[in-house]
Amino acid sequence: MKTQKQDTLGIGVWTSFDLHLFNEGNHFGLYEKLGSRLMKYNGKEGVYFSVWAPNAESVTVMGGFNDWNKTSHYMNKLTEDSGIWELFIPEAKLGFSYKYHIVSKHNNYSIDKADPFSFQSETPPHTGSVIWSKAYKWKDEEWLKNRKEKNSLKSPMSIYEVHLDSWAKKPEENNRSLTYKEMAKDLVAYVKKMEFTHVEFMPIMEYPFDPSWGYQITAYYAPTCRFGSPEDLMYLIDEFHQNGIGVIVDWVPSHFPMDGHGLSYFDGTHLYEHADQRKGFHPDWKSAIFNYGRHEVKSFLISNAIFWLDKYHFDGLRVDAVASMLYLDYSRKEGEWIPNEYGGNENIEAITFLKRLNEVVYEKFPDVQTIAEESTSWPMVSRPNYIGGLGFGLKWDMGWMHDTLHYMSLDPVHRKFHHNELTFRMMYAFHENFVMSLSHDEVVHGKGSLIRKMPGDDWQKFANLRLLYSYMYSQPGKKLLFMGDEFGQWNEWYFRASLDWHLLENYLHEGLRQTVQDLNHLYKTENALHELDVHPDGFEWIDCNDSEQSVVSFLRKGKKDTTHIMAAFNFTPIPRHNYRIGVPFEGAWKVIFNSDAPKYGGSGVESREFIQTLGEDFHGKPCSVEISIPPLGALFLKITPPIVVEEEKEVKAEL
Repeated sequence: MKTQKQDTLGIGVWTSFDLHLFNEGNHFGLYEKLGSRLMKYNGKEGVYFSVWAPNAESVTVMGGFNDWNKTSHYMNKLTEDSGIWELFIPEAKLGFSYKYHIVSKHNNYSIDKADPFSFQSETPPHTGSVIWSKAYKWKDEEWLKNRKEKNSLKSPMSIYEVHLDSWAKKPEENNRSLTYKEMAKDLVAYVKKMEFTHVEFMPIMEYPFDPSWGYQITAYYAPTCRFGSPEDLMYLIDEFHQNGIGVIVDWVPSHFPMDGHGLSYFDGTHLYEHADQRKGFHPDWKSAIFNYGRHEVKSFLISNAIFWLDKYHFDGLRVDAVASMLYLDYSRKEGEWIPNEYGGNENIEAITFLKRLNEVVYEKFPDVQTIAEESTSWPMVSRPNYIGGLGFGLKWDMGWMHDTLHYMSLDPVHRKFHHNELTFRMMYAFHENFVMSLSHDEVVHGKGSLIRKMPGDDWQKFANLRLLYSYMYSQPGKKLLFMGDEFGQWNEWYFRASLDWHLLENYLHEGLRQTVQDLNHLYKTENALHELDVHPDGFEWIDCNDSEQSVVSFLRKGKKDTTHIMAAFNFTPIPRHNYRIGVPFEGAWKVIFNSDAPKYGGSGVESREFIQTLGEDFHGKPCSVEISIPPLGALFLKITPPIVVEEEKEVKAEL
């Protein structure tokens, strides 16, 4: 059967079917149509420009190729009602800066705008777009071939969250940040040494205001040029992949800043944002909220998500501020928001958008992950759309973070009265596919660093933090740790300053770093610690009720019911000698991790390599062990149970 060739429009980049998809919210490759790109037209080399401005009276292109003349290069309408303007300019070349001069049909309004689909931007404080064409040859074929396994919910996922501008600086060069190319050497080597499986970049799309940390984006399709070119960022991601490390990017579809050159009031109307401030203005961040009910805006945003996965080979999207999208009354007082058509506070348009986003992402890239930062108890965030979920792959466990950090900040003498804050998580741990996150949000705005949250003298602070990380890594769920937390940064994170790497000269800081490295190694290599991270069969309490001594113990198990790991935790500075714990198998349990080991800066309580079971049953288990749980310490014990053949199982079942 012959397929009918789509009819091309205007210069020939667009077809009528493209327009149809765009206008119904289902065009997810807009980055191949809108923006600027090198091409040949009528036998001439030049640059094609295309922009969506349906309420413009006229649009011109100005740039370095015409001395920024606002009247020399008028664009043409693709069709009378498409809202798309286009122009081919032979004089334009790779690397030229440009903007659109838009004269609106309304209010005698005119303005100069950056290209919403520019692939590169000028270095702030300059705000122009830059003509760029991809010229990078990837070398990560092996990684992409095996990515499905690396990103699987059954595989370990230990994420190192990084703010690229402040991970490390060059004090000898006026304290400048590292370039993408320098990070490809230093950051990749460090993350690999620490044995994290993934790295997560805080937003790297171009942003004008440094104190926003990248969360106020003005160029959604352009990586920030603060650290180098788009090719340099591709090189950095490629280096991570070639070293077996996945790369996740923080993505912000929840709001955008109202800088004059950006998306706000783009063509003299509220094109990308809601006109009514009760839906279109974010009171917390003083920014604009996308109009999720507008089909073309949905095409813009979903195309953007696909763009970063397609052109930059990112392995996942951490979607910022999902809760602010889901609720119409988020951070609003009575009278400051508009109920939905059913009288509720749910943002139906945003819910529909998020579901569609996840459908499209997993359809086109089934081996990546979308991760929701969702801080409420909204149900089924990480469950498929077809059963009523939002369709995300994972969700940050904000409840665990709040409860556990509060518990750990208490003087140990008071912890027995707050024991439920430590154990409550297991009531809901498998309602979602969780990432246990200790992110940048916990070490800013006067909250203090993680090490300063811990009570006691310096030794106890470090012991407490080693204990916290041990508890985190042994729990079901993926892991995320913000940069600097792994070695006990004393200072609260400051986006303009480098991490305090000199602290690693101190044995307690180096011991904490080694603790995290060894926990990452165990998490990666022990199936029982990751294989059933999101399934209740992988976890079993042994004793969660010893609040008087602030001790908990549990089992972690793998899929095939082979290796078992027993984890025991003492949240007081008093060693628990001869502490008895029930276990399911007799034999020699091997101590595979002790957070109190001298190499970590600990006191060395419980130095045995193997611990033999006792015959007596305990905690409902057929046998037990007696161990010395270190002060503010954690022990992981491992055993591979004897293999029981099917015939023996059947006999035992009959008996």
